[in-house]
Amino acid sequence: MKEKEVVIKYGEYQNKEDLGVEDSKLVLSANEATNNSYAPYSDFKVGAAILLDNGEIIKGTNQENSAYPSGLCAERVAIFFANSQFPDAVIKSIAIASQTDRFESDEPISPCGSCRQVISEAENRQKSKIRVIMSGNKCVTRIVEGIENLLPFGFQEDKLKKTCR
Repeated sequence: MKEKEVVIKYGEYQNKEDLGVEDSKLVLSANEATNNSYAPYSDFKVGAAILLDNGEIIKGTNQENSAYPSGLCAERVAIFFANSQFPDAVIKSIAIASQTDRFESDEPISPCGSCRQVISEAENRQKSKIRVIMSGNKCVTRIVEGIENLLPFGFQEDKLKKTCR
């Protein structure tokens, strides 16, 4: 077996002031969105905010359900809403934030596997990378340029095409 290494490139910011105006506004919107989360079972509220190339900011929150698989993550709520309301707009960035009183959650949270795949599909559809901004409750914020930095072996459309008969 030949081993290979996957390199993940990301920026890490210790102070929110270092983010810049556009990213700071998006992180603030994601934090505000957590207040609208429906998370009665986990008490883990997640908010996402998407910046579109037309200047619109779309917010999404996690939506839990007592039949656990029936819920939906904040990132997918925001992406699906953006695609349904602004089908021609390009997603420039998505910021993710969380809050809970149940346990310590100071590190930035990252999108789950399903959300990573949906972000990957959105990138493929719009033919451009999406900046993923992961904001922690303390001062740390991590930013990746393109989902391949979180999903290096993503499942792509070309894998669904027949290659032989």
